[in-house]
Amino acid sequence: MMKNHPKSLWVIFMTEIWERVGFYTLMAVLVLYMDKTLGWSDSRKGTTYGLFLALCYFIPLLGGWLGDRVFGRRATVLTGSLMMAAGYVGLAVSSASRVIPFYAGLFLIGFGTGIFKVNMSVMVGNLYEGKSELKDAGFNIFYMAVNIGAAVAPLIATFVGVTWNNYNINFWVCAAGLVVGAAIFRAGWKRLASADLRSEGKAAVVSTSAVPISAAETRQRIATLITLFVIVILFWVAFYQDFFGLTLFAERSTRIYKFLRPETYQFFEPFYIVVLTPLMLALFARMRTRDKEPSTPVKIFLGMLFMGLAMLVMVFASLAGGDKDANNMSPAWLIGTYFIVTIAEILISPMGQSYVSKVAPPRIAGLMMGGWMAAIAFGSYGSGWLGRYYSDFAHHQFFLLLTGLLVLSAVLVLIFLKRLKRFAS
Repeated sequence: MMKNHPKSLWVIFMTEIWERVGFYTLMAVLVLYMDKTLGWSDSRKGTTYGLFLALCYFIPLLGGWLGDRVFGRRATVLTGSLMMAAGYVGLAVSSASRVIPFYAGLFLIGFGTGIFKVNMSVMVGNLYEGKSELKDAGFNIFYMAVNIGAAVAPLIATFVGVTWNNYNINFWVCAAGLVVGAAIFRAGWKRLASADLRSEGKAAVVSTSAVPISAAETRQRIATLITLFVIVILFWVAFYQDFFGLTLFAERSTRIYKFLRPETYQFFEPFYIVVLTPLMLALFARMRTRDKEPSTPVKIFLGMLFMGLAMLVMVFASLAGGDKDANNMSPAWLIGTYFIVTIAEILISPMGQSYVSKVAPPRIAGLMMGGWMAAIAFGSYGSGWLGRYYSDFAHHQFFLLLTGLLVLSAVLVLIFLKRLKRFAS
């Protein structure tokens, strides 16, 4: 799978795994911690959840600028790692009577995640200068690292829950994961110099091999990316119900077993990604040899359809008994839904990052990747805002609304498909 790919991709790969172990251990228990330990209402949980995720994905706008123009990619990534580690310590010492460390911890994690994520993504793109045909595959491999960490995280959370029944211990595990990731990244510092546009503190440069882009084309490229950013907001509103609406469905509507707790369901999606990504890469590689591989915008369109199908499955699950909140539903409903969500995520998230890397004018690559993250921020905040009303609607109505949003997003991709394809080669 790594054949023909830069060897320095391994440093990014391993760093990303440990950072994601921390983040997804947090995400597996965050809503449950606010519910069970802090005793908050769905409204307060939804607001806090939405604002936290929005911070994680708005800050990349600043993080892209810091990486582009100020500190360079590597220094910004390392700073973000240390901020996240400190934030997890804040959560670890919080409680119902000590909420200030909780809020401070979420702020540090959100800020650190934001400046970390965008610069890691841009570095992946920089590794493939002159190898555009491998860029989609490179981002898929990078996304596998994300999901190896994400798959391990809920297993850790489940083990901690079964053994100690204490969510705070999870946050100490998160802090340790960030320390390990930062150490790996620092050890590979020199290998990543070519992916850092401000290597050793020098001014940012644009490759002399890059084809000059006119001012008019620059504006067109930016407008094309903004079009995509607006559309994908609807996808992320639905996707981030993984950690809110679907988690509450697992807690309140699904049968609970000793080793299949509400937080355990977060294992399935990243596990499916690790399994399915090589298969989908092989499929697309085979289609590429026959000149039949779908364009990146078409992959995004298909991802919207699969996500809509996943939400439709939850409509039927709710009508079949999930609306009652009686812990009476088979785990198969959620496990099957996460399988469909996984296909959608593979077609949207790494493909979107690859698309931005291809289309963004080189001098503002970090800013445009930050724009992609900002679109996720709007969507993730929307997911929390909508999640506030999870208990106010019948659950089938809640998921039917999400299905409608996904159908709308797919239609919008079709309408703008010609524009989206223009710069995607």
